[in-house]
Amino acid sequence: MLTALALRQRGYAVTLVERQSAGRESSWAGGGILSPLYPWHYPQAVNALAQRSQQLYPALAQSLLAETGIDAELLGSGLLMLDDVAGQESAAGTSASKALDPLSWAVDCGADLARIDAGEIKAVQGGIGMQSASAWWMPQVMQVRNPRLLRALRAALDVHGVRLLEQAELENLEIIAGRVCGGRISGRRMAFDALVLSAGAWSAQVLQGMDLATPSPPAIEPVRGQMMVLNAPGSGLQRIVMAQGRYLIPRKDGRILVGSTVEYAGFDKTTTADAREALLAFAHALFPALRPAPVEAHWAGLRPGSPQGVPYIDRHPQLANLYIHAGHFRNGLVMGPASTELLLQRIEGESSGMDASPYAWDGERQGKR
Repeated sequence: MLTALALRQRGYAVTLVERQSAGRESSWAGGGILSPLYPWHYPQAVNALAQRSQQLYPALAQSLLAETGIDAELLGSGLLMLDDVAGQESAAGTSASKALDPLSWAVDCGADLARIDAGEIKAVQGGIGMQSASAWWMPQVMQVRNPRLLRALRAALDVHGVRLLEQAELENLEIIAGRVCGGRISGRRMAFDALVLSAGAWSAQVLQGMDLATPSPPAIEPVRGQMMVLNAPGSGLQRIVMAQGRYLIPRKDGRILVGSTVEYAGFDKTTTADAREALLAFAHALFPALRPAPVEAHWAGLRPGSPQGVPYIDRHPQLANLYIHAGHFRNGLVMGPASTELLLQRIEGESSGMDASPYAWDGERQGKR
């Protein structure tokens, strides 16, 4: 939806084809933390997009509110990380041994990061049940209430005149002289001048169905994440708090999100009793005031997993008008505005201050997971 809106605002006629309902996959299922978790574990290609998006989000949220009347609830909650255990971010494809020293990382990228002691932890957020002698504190980290953001983006499609085809699927492509000239959408032929593939965890699967000889499909695979929400008004939790690789996110209305699992289970979005018990036990241990809070919902989503969490933002090496914008793994919400900006620059041949080579369609990415 970000891509469709940005293209429409540049004057293009845009049709968004969605196999289910717009915005109801991984972006809806996630937590909305606008920072990578333990960001020093990630390559610069991820942090560069995250930091640019952090600059773009206030204006984006304000413009969506003005256009649609829907408040995405962009909040400056800060991010408190009680530990940094080796291997916690293995889902990013980067081991702790390869991660930068956190303070060196902060100096290099200009991030506001501080190491605080037990007394300072209590001042930042009281009521924490897990004892920790020190923690990492990033006071400027924001969150967005992602379902509200997605509703606003969906409404903005109508405001700007983007044609939306839901419950529709791209079945094959017509390729002539190195260009995509059309395809079949749910059995009906549609002509178009260019195609952007932004199908999340299904992106590689869609490409495999197109029978393109080269290159091989991007290394994007589904990675299940289970989360829950507690109805806990008055709990006192005001900060995003992380420990043991999991987190609590306080919403404006008192609800608390608890996340998340990282499971390589194919396209299975089934929730499990084991994950429910583990997430609930974590929430109660980290913030005991949540023990009386009822579980309001428990769900699962499929992240578009990619090596090191680096997305693909590029034109197809052989097809001049086929582009990809996918593979954002755990950081689609925080990287989305900046990666959309980079994609438009690629489409229109504009120069960018950002090195685009890490996001190449056939670029080298280290490690599968």
